[in-house]
Amino acid sequence: MPPLDALNGSPLPLARLLGIVLRQADRDCVVAEMTVRDDLCTLGERVHGGALMALADTAAATGTAVSLPDGAAGTTTIESKTNFVSGAALGPKLIATATPIHRGRQTQVWQTHVETEAGRLVAVVSQTQMILYPRNDA
Repeated sequence: MPPLDALNGSPLPLARLLGIVLRQADRDCVVAEMTVRDDLCTLGERVHGGALMALADTAAATGTAVSLPDGAAGTTTIESKTNFVSGAALGPKLIATATPIHRGRQTQVWQTHVETEAGRLVAVVSQTQMILYPRNDA
């Protein structure tokens, strides 16, 4: 499993653009945070749903990546469902906590709770990650 510094030192391009920082990343829990900036908001200075979904996707995909089965080459999201519970205003940090629900050889399912730093629930995201294996063209 890559250390947290290595994961944060080489983030995915979208995670870098959104300012997502990993605070914990192991096979049982990933915690990521993102500050609600003006360029991540809709009208009314509320975070855009797509930014919330990208935060949750980054957390769950990281959890899958750090717990891939032997022989796996990577992961990709194949399904995601978001329940928006409340808005998040411009300024505070959002904290996404992802935990696994299922870990199989072909797929993993993760649930992510996105909250404000004050602890108010903003969204709940469930997603399925497909495990990618190298092609065997022999």
